[in-house]
Amino acid sequence: MKRLVILGGGESGVGSAVLAQKKGFEVFLSDKGKLKDKYKNVLSKYGIEWEEEKHSEHLVLNADEVVKSPGIPDTADLVKALKAKNIPVISEIEFAGRYTTAKKICITGSNGKTTTTLLIYHMMQKGGFNVGLGGNVGKSFAMQVAENDFDYYVLELSSFQLDGMFEFKADIAILLNITPDHLDRYDYKLENYANSKFRIIQNQTVNDAFIYCMDDEETMKILQSKKINAKQYPFSIKKKVEQGAFLNENNQLEINTNNTNPLFMTIQELALQGKHNIYNSMAAGVTGKLIEMRKESIRESLSDFHNIDHRLELVGNVHGIEFINDSKATNVNSTWYALESMNNPVILILGGVDKGNDYSMLSDLVKEKVKAIICLGTDNKKIIKSFGGVVETIVEAKSAKEAVAQAYKIGKKGDTVLLSPACASFDLFENYEDRGTQFKQAVRAL
Repeated sequence: MKRLVILGGGESGVGSAVLAQKKGFEVFLSDKGKLKDKYKNVLSKYGIEWEEEKHSEHLVLNADEVVKSPGIPDTADLVKALKAKNIPVISEIEFAGRYTTAKKICITGSNGKTTTTLLIYHMMQKGGFNVGLGGNVGKSFAMQVAENDFDYYVLELSSFQLDGMFEFKADIAILLNITPDHLDRYDYKLENYANSKFRIIQNQTVNDAFIYCMDDEETMKILQSKKINAKQYPFSIKKKVEQGAFLNENNQLEINTNNTNPLFMTIQELALQGKHNIYNSMAAGVTGKLIEMRKESIRESLSDFHNIDHRLELVGNVHGIEFINDSKATNVNSTWYALESMNNPVILILGGVDKGNDYSMLSDLVKEKVKAIICLGTDNKKIIKSFGGVVETIVEAKSAKEAVAQAYKIGKKGDTVLLSPACASFDLFENYEDRGTQFKQAVRAL
């Protein structure tokens, strides 16, 4: 009996454990932190052995294979020890992919991947497809493979997940964009991170599809050096494309995948506004055409979709000051997009755990739109240094409540308070959801 060890007892780890148990592995799950009760209950129900608050090396290093949580870096001592012993270390997606014949639509990119993934899932559910949602969003892919029988999966994949994928193949691969993010995990080299993103096309054949943004410099640069087997469907708001999606001379989205019967839609009809969301809608629209969805269904889905919590979410208006929760903006580029779509004077709440951020790309937008910055983090030196000469008012806060109170004090009727931190949240919060939730509670308590 093969021994499978799982490192990390969150959603993906516990899903992998259940799937492995069902497939006849000897399973052991180990987590350095504390397991949530709901996960302990699942492991107990299936009679799976586990440990928490430690990794017992003698119980891990005797594995035939290891499924690692994407949050554990390859530089961790335990991972190095496994590799020294030539024990394969894979991701949950790689593992679960072995046990399903469903078609897989996979989305990656530095920004917009959750929105695009949910948009495609919404579209397919509406179109009557038997479809599951997983990866970086929704339920564990492995758990769904263990318990359901879907014909399709829509999977959001981070670069960390892709790094642990080897034999896995996407039937439709979508690469939205590549901008500096998580560089601390890639030796601070954008090229290493970009190559991770491009793993989305590995193992694809001529029968598969690759959808990508033709306007994204980094994508186009790397594309030159890659051999692409799949049929390519670029999308652009600057140039006309034969097969894929573009903005035509009438400012309409034109989507075509087979040279006949294109789909047309005006920008105004899209549920998601802002330049970056036109790209997300294009990627989703091309996917809809490729899986032969009715044009009416695609059009309807793109116009009635509701975006996720913590992504440019309007929390409320207090005495004429608007509060927007964009806590999911954990990198500089996401914050750039958020600022780009603002029309009122902005009080920007910024900060947290910096992942090697370069704030200079925000300078012009900050100069143009931001009247004050509130730093919400334990170490704000870099932000203060970056924007000291650009914004007159910079203050610090140690909690969401304090940040909201400061913003409200500075704000005037017609201003927008935007929580768009450009950083991870682990210094003061559990995760970006916790940060967004505390922000919303603070606003509602005003």
